[in-house]
Amino acid sequence: MIAVLDTLVAVRRAAMDLLARREHGRVELTRKLRQRGASPEMIDTALDRLTEEGLLSESRYLESFISYRARSGYGPMRIREELGQRGLQRVDIEQALRECGVDWQEQLRDVWQRKFSGQLPADARERAKQGRFLVYRGYSMDMINRLLSRRSLDD
Repeated sequence: MIAVLDTLVAVRRAAMDLLARREHGRVELTRKLRQRGASPEMIDTALDRLTEEGLLSESRYLESFISYRARSGYGPMRIREELGQRGLQRVDIEQALRECGVDWQEQLRDVWQRKFSGQLPADARERAKQGRFLVYRGYSMDMINRLLSRRSLDD
């Protein structure tokens, strides 16, 4: 059973325990602390203090999340949507995606190579299948069409 967080020290300790495991965004941390029974006032106070001390950072969270999801083969559209669902500001997300240093076209090529073993689509049905998979992973149709068209021309 999880103890109710009824003091500022307990809320801070719980927040630091969560942050020790991995980076969290403020919205996500607030939700987790609320689930543990902390009051909104104590959560705000504790998180403000952690932010002042540099222990809670939205920019670090964005950088960590984007890096992790990109290494997992997800594209910018999927990552943008996931971060939006986590309550982060669209402006901050866009800036973090621009500054992350990921070559999304190269990433797309790697994902395509792993999934389809570099086999170009033989017909429209196979091309649609490959396209659906890559769109689901978060790549734009423009990027996908460039990849598949260039590959078709190279052969």
